[in-house]
Amino acid sequence: MSTTLLHRTASRALLTDMYQLNMSYGYWKAGMADREAVFHLFFREHPFHGGFTLACGLSDCIKYMIGFHFGDNDLAYLGALKGGDDQPLFEAAFLEYLRDLRLRFDVDAIPEGSVVFPHEPLLRVRGSLLQAQLVETALLNIVNSQSLIATKAARICLAAQGDQVVEFGLRRAQGVDGALTASRAAFVGGCAATSNLMAGKLFGIPVRGTQAHSWVLSFDDELAAFNAYADAQPNNAFFLVDTYNSLQGVRHAVTVGKRLAQSGRRLGGVRLDSGDLAYLSIEARKILDEGGFNDALILASNDLDEYRIASLKQAGAAIQVWAVGTKLVTAYDQPALGGVYKLSALRKPDGRWEHKLKLSDQAVKVNNPGLLQVRRFQQGQDFIGDAIFDELGSAPEPFTIVDPLDGTKRKMMPAEAKWEDLLTPVLRRGQPVREQPSLASIRERVQRQLSMLHPSVKRFENPQPYLAGLELGLHELKKRLVLVAKTKSGPSRPVQRESSVHKNV
Repeated sequence: MSTTLLHRTASRALLTDMYQLNMSYGYWKAGMADREAVFHLFFREHPFHGGFTLACGLSDCIKYMIGFHFGDNDLAYLGALKGGDDQPLFEAAFLEYLRDLRLRFDVDAIPEGSVVFPHEPLLRVRGSLLQAQLVETALLNIVNSQSLIATKAARICLAAQGDQVVEFGLRRAQGVDGALTASRAAFVGGCAATSNLMAGKLFGIPVRGTQAHSWVLSFDDELAAFNAYADAQPNNAFFLVDTYNSLQGVRHAVTVGKRLAQSGRRLGGVRLDSGDLAYLSIEARKILDEGGFNDALILASNDLDEYRIASLKQAGAAIQVWAVGTKLVTAYDQPALGGVYKLSALRKPDGRWEHKLKLSDQAVKVNNPGLLQVRRFQQGQDFIGDAIFDELGSAPEPFTIVDPLDGTKRKMMPAEAKWEDLLTPVLRRGQPVREQPSLASIRERVQRQLSMLHPSVKRFENPQPYLAGLELGLHELKKRLVLVAKTKSGPSRPVQRESSVHKNV
C-alpha cells in the first residue's frame, strides 16, 4: 500500500488479491467468518545476504487498517464478477455484509525502526478469521517494500561511515507510489535528505538538489553556466563539474566561489557524477583547498551502493556526501523481501485454541504455531539474543533459544540479562491505542538499534548470525506437531506441502 494511494483514495479494500475475497466468501458461507484466528507476518531470510533487517511501514499499515471499508463502487465491481458458468461469483447478501464490515481485530507489532530477524513476527493480527484474511496482501505489500528499502538505506549509510547520504532515486523508482514509499523508507534507514519534493512535502524529509548537465549545456561555456546558476541561487551554490572535464569544472567552481565570497556568499561544493571518483575527489579536494574553500563539500553520484561506497572509502576518496539513487530505491540486488503471512492459531467453538501448522518438505517453510511473541535479551548496551515464544503456553525462566532450522544449536540466556517483549499493542478492536511516533523518531530508533548490534552482525561479507530462534518449549511443541502432521499425511504418500494440525490447550 503506497502513501499516495492512502492520501488520494477513499476506499482501498480492493488493494488485495482475488483469492482473499474467494476465501472470505467461503468463510462467510461456511459460518466461519467470526471464528477467532491469529495470523503472523514475518520473513524467512535477511535481504542482501545481510545480518539484520529493519522493520518499516507500520504507520502506513495502521492507516490502511483504520480506513478499511468497501465503497459502493467496490461492491458494484465485485457484484459484476462472474464465475465459469457466467453467474455472479458473490451473492448479494455477502456484498451487503461487506458494505457494513469494519475491522475490529487486535494488532500487535514490533515498533517501526527496530532491527528484526528471520521468523520473528513483525505483526500479529488476532480477531475474526475473515477480517484477518482480508488484510494479508496489503500488509505484506507495505511491510515488504518499506522494510527492504529501509534495510538497504541502513547498509549504505553504514558504508558511508557518518558521511551524509542523500536519496536521489525518484526517476528510477518503481512508479510514483513506489518512489514515495522508497523515499520514506530511505529516510527511516538513515538517509539525510531526498531529491523527491513530494516526499519532502508529505513526510517532512529535507530536500536537496543541484543541477543537471542540460543546465551547463544550455550556455556557451561551463563558466558562464556556473555564474548564471550562482546568480539565480547564491545560497545553493553546488556545481555539477563533469559535463566536459571534471577537474577543470572544479577550477571553474572555485572561480565562481571567489566571486560569491565578495558578496558574503559561500561555495557549497561540487558534484562528481562520472569517472574515477576516488582519484577525481582527491584531486578536487586539492583544488578546492588551494582556492581557499576548505569547507566546500564534494558530493558524488553515479550508480552507488554500499559496496562501491565502501570500496571508495577504502581507496581514500575525499567525498563527504553520497547521492544514491537506482540501487537504493529499487533494492537493485534483491528486489523483494519475501515476507509471508500465516495462520498459526484458531479458536474452536468451545473456546479452546488449536495450534495451526503448515507443513513443507523445506524446513524453512514450516511456520511456527501459536500466539507468538518475541523476547529480546540485552546485556549492557548490546542485544544478545531473541526468543520467539508462544503466549498460549508459559514463558519459562530462564529462556533457552533454539535455532529454528537446527535443533542441536541452542543457548540459555543469562538469568541476569535484561529483556523486552517486542510485540506491543497498536490496535484494539480496530482502533489505535496510542499515537504513532514521528518519522524523525523512527529514524532515531534505527540508529539506537543498530548501535546495539555487534559490528560483526552488520558487516556486508559473511555477517555473523545474530542469535534468534525459538524458545525451547515452542521448539518442542512444533516438533511434536510436525510429527503428528507427517503421520496424518500417510506412509504411502509424500508429506503434503500444506497441512493443518492442532493441539488443544
